[in-house]
Amino acid sequence: MATLCRPSIAVPDHVLTMEQTLELARTLHADHPQLGLALRLIENTGVRTRHIVQPIEETLRHPGFEPRNGIYEAEAKRRVPQVVFGALDHAGLGVRDIDLIVYVSCTGFMMPSLTAWLINTLGFANDTRQLPIAQLGCAAGGAAINRAHDFCLAYPQANVLIVACEFCSLCYQPTDLGVGSLLSNGLFGDAVAAAVVRGCGGTGVRLERNGSHLVPDTEDWISYAVKGTGFHFLLDKRVPTTMKMLAPALRTLATAHEWDVSGLDFHIVHAGGPRILDDLCHYLGVEPEMYRYSRATLTERGNIASCVVFDALDRLFEDGGAEESARGVIAGFGPGITAEISLGRWAAAEPLAGRRRPAAEQRAGVV
Repeated sequence: MATLCRPSIAVPDHVLTMEQTLELARTLHADHPQLGLALRLIENTGVRTRHIVQPIEETLRHPGFEPRNGIYEAEAKRRVPQVVFGALDHAGLGVRDIDLIVYVSCTGFMMPSLTAWLINTLGFANDTRQLPIAQLGCAAGGAAINRAHDFCLAYPQANVLIVACEFCSLCYQPTDLGVGSLLSNGLFGDAVAAAVVRGCGGTGVRLERNGSHLVPDTEDWISYAVKGTGFHFLLDKRVPTTMKMLAPALRTLATAHEWDVSGLDFHIVHAGGPRILDDLCHYLGVEPEMYRYSRATLTERGNIASCVVFDALDRLFEDGGAEESARGVIAGFGPGITAEISLGRWAAAEPLAGRRRPAAEQRAGVV
């Protein structure tokens, strides 16, 4: 059975604190008629720090979509290799052991996808399959895990590399002054992440079942308006209430697997905001402690879009993992409104038959 191994995470060096964010809002939008509301909403996110790819002075300038997207490509190529090799090392594999690369991102655009650059630059085999996912937003981390699981079900000896690259700060739009936009300016952060799903062996979450759920008629709740200046993030005020509609989907999938979602041992979920986690506690009947990893990601790094589930999962690993065969759920939530859900058990390492050289031994010849 396929195993989701320990992720590798990296964040930029430029740090933006809650206090700096609030002061920027007061300075830039001093005459905004709903400034008080926006400030309260930003404070209520609980996001204490975020990491961004450019200094804040440069982030606040908008040179146009083309230069912004150029920054996205350059930063992706600079930052992604380190998490790729980190994830391969965690999985005990090398670049030549990977059969599929799933790349997820909603904050920039490249064609060919970054997957082509990774294959050409890092030494992956030329027949490595590519699956870029660009339009699932924050749900894409969960979707990537599910598609990797599906691939390993079809090809049981295969290994899949997942890469998530989110530079949300490059989507800042100084002319978007709605309260939802101001809130977003205080919520999102930047990060890159990678993880391997091994078809055989490995330590981590042994994936057993996955599923998706779309809430009807909510397409305009989370969306992008694509304009000459780039991606304009649109966030409906009803979004914080979505767990009332999505929590039952988690319960339904678990019930179909003959599990009780309220009795699972670990929950790794997308932390879009504190209300999401609070409502999951309520609707699923679990203690707040169950979401400590997701909440820590939100507090320390903000909403890092598709990278959240990998950052939260890495925190579980950092905490020593779970008991052997402990049952858990991984879920990403995003536009649609969509939930991408995985169920699995914690698995300790197994002997690695036919293992090739790990990434640490291979990288010297390919970078």
